[in-house]
Amino acid sequence: MKAYYEGPALPSHLEHQIKTSPRIAVVAGEASGDLLASLLIKGILQRWPDAEIFGIGGEAMCALGFKALWPSHKLSVRGYFEVLMHFREILGIRNQLKKELLLNPPDLFIGVDAPDFNLALERTLKEAKIATLHFVCPSIWAWRASRAITLGQSADHVLCIFPFEPSILERYRIKATFVGHPLAQIIPMQVDAKSARMQLGLSLDSRVVTLMPGSRASEVEHMTERFLRAALIMQETDPSLHFLLPVVPHLVEWVEALCKRITVPNLKILHSQSHTALAACDVVLVASGTATLEAALYKRPMVIGYHVNWFSYLLIWPQRLLPWIGLPNILLNKEVVPELLQTKATPKAMAKEILNLLNSPSDVLTLKATFSELHHQLIRDTPTIATEVIAGFIAN
Repeated sequence: MKAYYEGPALPSHLEHQIKTSPRIAVVAGEASGDLLASLLIKGILQRWPDAEIFGIGGEAMCALGFKALWPSHKLSVRGYFEVLMHFREILGIRNQLKKELLLNPPDLFIGVDAPDFNLALERTLKEAKIATLHFVCPSIWAWRASRAITLGQSADHVLCIFPFEPSILERYRIKATFVGHPLAQIIPMQVDAKSARMQLGLSLDSRVVTLMPGSRASEVEHMTERFLRAALIMQETDPSLHFLLPVVPHLVEWVEALCKRITVPNLKILHSQSHTALAACDVVLVASGTATLEAALYKRPMVIGYHVNWFSYLLIWPQRLLPWIGLPNILLNKEVVPELLQTKATPKAMAKEILNLLNSPSDVLTLKATFSELHHQLIRDTPTIATEVIAGFIAN
């Protein structure tokens, strides 16, 4: 059979894995991983319509026929302290999945982000001669560079979402391909704010702030109250402000209960719809992670506010290799958006920075131009490029 893949020869222990209806195991943690994995699944099903795809995933993946053995939010925990609280459950899930995959090996395993969960699992599978692919290079350029060694021991190939990553991985003799950032393809270059506002029942002349405290339960529970109190301070200055708060489905009940205790006028809680909220708003107050890049690709000015449990902070902070945590700042190698971290992440300080942006139209125009350039750098046909790499392990 002829493989579609035109790259290097397959590792000898993978040569037997040539199928037309492959079984592919995928593990994606949290909302961003669910979105990234759904793009891979679309590419896979376009080439192999009868593929069986299963593992750990979320709503976007399941909508494509993915069989979720566990929901992705089970892995959505950030910070050492928070992980310790859920350690037994997460370890139990990984052990059960590992046992299943070793007893009934898939043709390929794809770990989507979630490196703390996926890399150890990938290493075991690779040692058992099961092909492993890791999608989203761990941020070895930002912190914990030692993880590159673990990555090389775990993954046969890495799909990178930033253009500078393959050259870094090459230093560690790790095969990698830049596939573009999927969000750069999904998010339009020109955002239709009018349609988004009409969809959410907002007038075109309203000033709108989107609050994005995170998608992980630990983040949302830690940051939402701070963001709501910041919104109250903003509204004291400008009572006409409107606020959007997109929430992942499994946390809606918790957030609604909090909003009854901290009542913010003109606040609309959205069930998911984070992209609609970004398209509709003027400015974003965002926690960290992929959401900061989403806001940049929507060309929205933002303020990053982030606070973690102090135990987690003291363990994580000394391992940083870069001065920023926000992806726009990291990718542009300068602080283009303000970051308020730990003691600086007070409601008063966050409110002040957001109001400054709302009242600085020239700065906003400069930011939008900068974000447009970034968008062009990251856009590629991710599903097609990624599927070409996958075809190297599962040829037709």
